[in-house]
Amino acid sequence: MKICMYRRQTPMGRIERLGIMQESLIIDPNLVMESWYEKQGYYQPSLRALRHCPTSLSDFLIGSDHPIESLKTILIIYEKLAREGILKTKNGGGIAFDLKDDSQVTLGVPLDKIASYRDFFSHEKHVKKGFEKRNEPIPPAWYEIPAYYKGATTGFIATEDMIPWPSYTKELDYELELGLVIGRDGKNIKAKDVNQYIFGYTILNDISARDIQRKEMSIRLGPAKGKDFCSIMGPVIVTADEFDSDPNLLMTASVNGVEWSRGLSGDAHYSWGEMIEHFTKDEWMRATDFLGSGTVGTGCGLELSKLLNPGDQVELYIEKIGTLKNIVGTPELN
Repeated sequence: MKICMYRRQTPMGRIERLGIMQESLIIDPNLVMESWYEKQGYYQPSLRALRHCPTSLSDFLIGSDHPIESLKTILIIYEKLAREGILKTKNGGGIAFDLKDDSQVTLGVPLDKIASYRDFFSHEKHVKKGFEKRNEPIPPAWYEIPAYYKGATTGFIATEDMIPWPSYTKELDYELELGLVIGRDGKNIKAKDVNQYIFGYTILNDISARDIQRKEMSIRLGPAKGKDFCSIMGPVIVTADEFDSDPNLLMTASVNGVEWSRGLSGDAHYSWGEMIEHFTKDEWMRATDFLGSGTVGTGCGLELSKLLNPGDQVELYIEKIGTLKNIVGTPELN
């Protein structure tokens, strides 16, 4: 299943709701359940629907013991309702609609609230290139632990959103990564058991202010201001049941229609199991945590001695997930 948060402009402002995508069709699982409870004759169908399936993916993940199975069941209910010609709630809410027919709808950040964001450093080809540029070898510790940094959870933007260019940087870069969404709480998780905790996969563009990042890393701390102003996620989350335990997916990045990056998610030195086992040692992992794989080899301008410019169109593609598209904004003035 492809899961999204869709945005709709209304007279009262923009709303965001959980959706299941099938091609260009978006099914609203909350309204499906409202229609279902109406059909069963319940007095407060909307209240029951909110308890069963909230309009927020993050709320849904926090409250569901088996989120993928629950969404599959809602799809079956939708198909039953559609066969019976029930396509709206009694209040007129459409339980599904075609994106092609609704210009007021866009896709939002598919995980609308994030408990914590950890970005790993797992692709040796990328790591090696970065240390080569500093005339240094890869530290032995990199081969001992799957290191990560903790990023801001509030700077995420969606596909088609403008990439902000902060006033304090002159060097903006993209990073092509596979993202992972956690669907279940856990602590001291073993690598062999991680599949029960993964909700799905998405595309991550870990935008970087390279000049600021260099300063932060030179004092052996960070990154912080070099990263926290923006990360990009989307366009959808594909549920984990669509993949092997460590999916090996083609990943590419293009700037203004020209391919800059190409790699495979399976080239990572560490598996998702090893990364999750490491970070959950004596520490809680929570539903709605978001993890990045780290940049795939060749997956950023830094490796290629290239940087982004205002107005550039950046497209990150990962097979079976889709394409994340954004345009680089103009530098903000102090």
